[in-house]
Amino acid sequence: MLQFLPPLAADPMRLLWALPTAAAISLVYTASRYEDVPTIWRRSAGMFGKTLLFLAAVFAALYLLSFNL
Repeated sequence: MLQFLPPLAADPMRLLWALPTAAAISLVYTASRYEDVPTIWRRSAGMFGKTLLFLAAVFAALYLLSFNL
């Protein structure tokens, strides 16, 4: 039965890889721009949240566009 589902629907645990990936990307990007450690953590947390919101918006848009396919 799972062979007819798309890969993400067949294994929803794959979506959890977005969390550490987004955290690592935001931390490395922010650390390359700032030197003050509290600033790095603060800006990195903000970028992490914005990245997750963007991913959720893209996911919702794609879900709505493919709802009746």
